[in-house]
Amino acid sequence: MNAPTPDRIRFVLVAPSHPGNIGAAARAIRTMGFGRLAVVAPREAAFREHAEALAFATHAAGVLQAATCHDLLSDALDGVRLSFAMTGYAREFGPPLLDLRSAVGRARTHLGRQPGDVAFVFGAERNGLSNDDVERCSACCAIAADAQHASLNLAQAVQIVAYECRLALLGREIDARLLPFAGEAPASHDRIEGMFAHLEHALKSLGYLDADQPKRLMSRLRRLLARAQPSDAEVDILRGIAAAIVERRSERVGRKGGR
Repeated sequence: MNAPTPDRIRFVLVAPSHPGNIGAAARAIRTMGFGRLAVVAPREAAFREHAEALAFATHAAGVLQAATCHDLLSDALDGVRLSFAMTGYAREFGPPLLDLRSAVGRARTHLGRQPGDVAFVFGAERNGLSNDDVERCSACCAIAADAQHASLNLAQAVQIVAYECRLALLGREIDARLLPFAGEAPASHDRIEGMFAHLEHALKSLGYLDADQPKRLMSRLRRLLARAQPSDAEVDILRGIAAAIVERRSERVGRKGGR
């Protein structure tokens, strides 16, 4: 079985008019972990060096520079076994129309079982794909936009497809590197118990916890903090708060006693 790796997904832009859209498309796929961009018959042949394309390809200049350029769609699809024509409607003589999520699911199955790449093919900004280009693809694919306002910017459409591909191929988990405290392990049992003892002492010193009628306050507090699974650093913070409470209460009691 073949691994559904990102480098087996290719994004193909047919006859794009604006270099900025090519740059934005490069950025769109790069942010989702993909890097293969093919451009067919662009209006601006030197799109890789175009200032507008470079400006819109923020942090994805490498994808833009590595983009392949072709005269014909058939050349851009060389090595592709499954291709989706991104179009909002079924063509009379074209391949069947699928919704995007179904298409991506089919792509994942193909990549897991069959050789060859998968391509998502996008048409020009104004007119989309021609019937001839659609017929060269394995299936038509539509993004489920509002029927009355279904038009998407080219780079927007590429971003949505790349996002769905990422969910299907690379998993739905948020990268732990984006979570600053994700690597902190929960504190040990003995540290947690020490924290609760310290908190209980602080709450009693405040008069918030009645030692004779504690009710379920500490049990509720345990349940609250159990959901949080505090780390060693977070336990230290809570114990520091408890210590400050006890110290402040002791100072006040001392001042009153000295009068």
